[in-house]
Amino acid sequence: MILTDESSARAWLEQLPEWDAASETRLTKLVSLLAEENERQNLVSAASFGEVWRRHIADSAQLLVHVSRGTCSPWLDLGTGAGFPGLVIAALRPECELLLVESRKRRVEWLERARIAMGLDHVRVIGSRLEQVETRKVCTISARAFAPLPRLVELSARFSTAETVWLLPKGRSAQQELDELSGWAHKFHVEHSLTDPDAGLIVGTLGARKGNKP
Repeated sequence: MILTDESSARAWLEQLPEWDAASETRLTKLVSLLAEENERQNLVSAASFGEVWRRHIADSAQLLVHVSRGTCSPWLDLGTGAGFPGLVIAALRPECELLLVESRKRRVEWLERARIAMGLDHVRVIGSRLEQVETRKVCTISARAFAPLPRLVELSARFSTAETVWLLPKGRSAQQELDELSGWAHKFHVEHSLTDPDAGLIVGTLGARKGNKP
């Protein structure tokens, strides 16, 4: 199934188990805040904002299909930027502890304002480069357009356990990036994106670096 327009994206979102009146209110608030902030800084392109529910909200929400509701927390989102997927995940699963890592000052300020306006009490915005973030083990790691897969794994492996679920939207380069990952025992595979027939989502778990003793 491919979501081709705003109508199909909204219909898909509405059938999610996480969708209710409260989550709809939070996501509608996010879209409104994004439109306002986009006048001040270029969070998303004008073209993509014309299809914001498909290109950004549903595109982020599709990650939830691959992680169980009871084991998603804490969730580490790398390079959250305009709030995708982190703020969307938090809007749909407000009980989940979300750690949003973003190094750009204006984006950090935006994420904090949006978090407060949306009433997301379990979200923490970490305004820092990932290399400077304190190590802690998390249940879920996501990253949208953060870094090529080999570099992303190198930077983020310290937050992962053998059970941590990685959810990495990678566009058209998904399979190529996965093929280029070496030196790690992993169980990654590519899932097709619901919002772009040419895009892929890398999903799976990461084991130890090859050659390391258990």
